[in-house]
Amino acid sequence: MPFQNYNLNVFDPQLEPYFTELYSQHRKRATAIDWSYHEFIPWELGRSFVEEPWRIEQRSLPHAIYTAVETSLLTEVNLPFFYHHLAETFKGSLHVLQDFIHTWVSEEDQHSSLLETYLIITRNANPTELHRLRKEVVQGGFSPDFDTAMETMVYTTIQELATMVFYNNVAKAANAFDQRLTRLLRRIAKDETLHFAFYRDAVKGYLGVDHNFVYYIHKAMTSFSMPGISMPSFKKRMDVIAKHANYGPVAYFNQVFSYLMNSWAIADLKPSRAESESARQDLLNYSLKLKRISERLASKGSY
Repeated sequence: MPFQNYNLNVFDPQLEPYFTELYSQHRKRATAIDWSYHEFIPWELGRSFVEEPWRIEQRSLPHAIYTAVETSLLTEVNLPFFYHHLAETFKGSLHVLQDFIHTWVSEEDQHSSLLETYLIITRNANPTELHRLRKEVVQGGFSPDFDTAMETMVYTTIQELATMVFYNNVAKAANAFDQRLTRLLRRIAKDETLHFAFYRDAVKGYLGVDHNFVYYIHKAMTSFSMPGISMPSFKKRMDVIAKHANYGPVAYFNQVFSYLMNSWAIADLKPSRAESESARQDLLNYSLKLKRISERLASKGSY
């Protein structure tokens, strides 16, 4: 549960200049690499599904790579629900944070279009089945289980970093089969890199004001799950991706969880409140547990 009867101000006005500078840096970097999804689609491969119906033999990607890309698409379509959660959580907050959320949505908006169009144009996807899956996921909706803006910001940091790592790792696995796919996955990963960096540094800003904010970091990091967790056969999908497409529990711990623990210097924080210190210790213990699991999986050749 969040702090009660304490004054930890997530919308502390003293942080506004810091956030304003973060947002300015983000806008400059994003403008320098602006793109449109049509640039990454091999349109010359497109042909009529009426004149030439889809058949499984037309799929050129291995099952694991296709599963990874389809899973990414079915995760990205949750954008409207995630935006709604962010907008509600940050209602009444500093204007710069609300401005960033709007910018973030505009940059994320292309991702599902790019992935879906690629899969259909290249005939890797059965368009009828993909439409059914997409509709099912969107109808299911998504809402993170966090009540405070701080928890949501931590969750989004983890999500964006995990997505960035996922895209880059799958891109590496896909390179032997379709270099165009590798290129577009790495292009999306660049967006995720910028988004993750903003949220990561925003959380650092809070910790710079008060180490007691680690209380909120604890909940988000120990209960994290990706937005796509409710999609059909999610666990089976992730098992396939972990075995054959470079992303699983080992990659998550080494490239996401452990990175953030170090980036936010959790081990060195000195919160003044008992609840926060207890949360910090529990988070450190949770990290050790994940490390042991990761090492055991790695020894078996898992990702």
